[in-house]
Amino acid sequence: SASGQQSQGYRDHSEGDQQRLSGNLGYRLTDNAETRLYLNLNRVRQELPGEVSKQVALNSPRAAADEFVRLDQRRDIDSLRLASKTTVLFGETALEFGLFGVQRHVMHPIYQWLDYRVHDYGGFVRGTDERDLGGFRNRLTVGANLHNGSIDTDQYINEAGDKGVLAASMYDTSENLSAYLENAFYLRPDVALVVGGQFLHAQRHRNDRFSSDGDQSGRRRYDEFSPKVGVLWELDRDWQVFANVSRSAEVPSFDANTFASAASSDLQAQRASTYEIGTRGRRAGFTWDLAVYRSELKNELQCLTTAPWSPCSVVNADRTVHQGLEAGLGIAVLDSVFSAGDQVWFKAAYTHNDFFFDGDDLYGDNRLPGVPRDYLRAETLYSHPAGFYVGPNVEWVPQSYYADNDNQETVDSYALLNLRIGYAAPDSAWSGYLEGSNLTDRHYIANVAIAGTATGASELYNPGTGRMVRGGVQYNW
Repeated sequence: SASGQQSQGYRDHSEGDQQRLSGNLGYRLTDNAETRLYLNLNRVRQELPGEVSKQVALNSPRAAADEFVRLDQRRDIDSLRLASKTTVLFGETALEFGLFGVQRHVMHPIYQWLDYRVHDYGGFVRGTDERDLGGFRNRLTVGANLHNGSIDTDQYINEAGDKGVLAASMYDTSENLSAYLENAFYLRPDVALVVGGQFLHAQRHRNDRFSSDGDQSGRRRYDEFSPKVGVLWELDRDWQVFANVSRSAEVPSFDANTFASAASSDLQAQRASTYEIGTRGRRAGFTWDLAVYRSELKNELQCLTTAPWSPCSVVNADRTVHQGLEAGLGIAVLDSVFSAGDQVWFKAAYTHNDFFFDGDDLYGDNRLPGVPRDYLRAETLYSHPAGFYVGPNVEWVPQSYYADNDNQETVDSYALLNLRIGYAAPDSAWSGYLEGSNLTDRHYIANVAIAGTATGASELYNPGTGRMVRGGVQYNW
């Protein structure tokens, strides 16, 4: 398949285009074995408008940050990915294994002109065995993943979008090896006890080739184990109840361990203990998905904006808590409204995000920034059996949320009204749609780059897109 996209962009200095080509070739070796090869080619050329102050975002949402325009900041990427996957069946055991390789050239003028080449490679093996143990159903999954790579980077002074003199040069390597095991033992035909764990070994190594500002080479190693235990109750094929307790770990990425200072050389892995309970299912004219969770984090990785127009700096928060609720609901509120078989469905997706510091030395019990506390998307949709459908939907952030750890600056609440109409008959080769977004042309802030401390002039805000109408037609043969 091939695709191409070109956009002038809603904001100034946000024009871009991209082309993608992908394909795969499969071969069945025997009745119990098959293999498949994958190819992906991508070309992306994208201007970056940058974050602006809150006043600019709300009053001149099309404006780009002056410094982003002056430096012609953008992200241009050429990439190639090759991969393979083979599956072999041995009775009740399925074995899967594969390899992948990625080459990516990134031309990225920002505060400096970054020119780097990425080489990633790795593979995986996974075995799944399903059989009865002592008359009880059991499913065992064992596997390992290897993901290594390197980044060869040269950074130049950005001379109004052109390369200036060399300012930095480094060669980074990464090693990531994980092994995992999960076993689901069915105490009853409808109740499974799930126990598992994952071990992660990761290394980050930087070789600084630009010595005029001091040697910033360094190496870090991380070894993390993450266990989990859970219960899955399948009341019937369309109704599940689940509960989990798990540990997780996330190690810093390449750009976090810069080794330019003691702080950037001593980043710890983010750890979390998570407790979750929920249910999902469907009945005639009714679907639901509900989960309540609490994650207690240590050394949360935060990317804080410390200076205008420069990349954020990754730091470890001490202790934080992420807890909340995720809910989805679908109800057929009306049947056979105008003719036999038509329906009116009400669908809603709601998240409640209660994220906060837990007795932090700097921020006490402040709210964590960057995430709305509540978000609701709801839609009422009329559908006719002939294939016609129409209905409005809303996106609602009902209260403001913070842009900084100090809880000084906020992102305003907003509500957007959208409408979609279309035709997609199951027996027709033709389908099409027309969709209007933000029909009231509301000025709002879509997302924010967080900071430790912000002021009213801080350029952290990305304005949302104004009134927009899009449509499409599809023909299948």
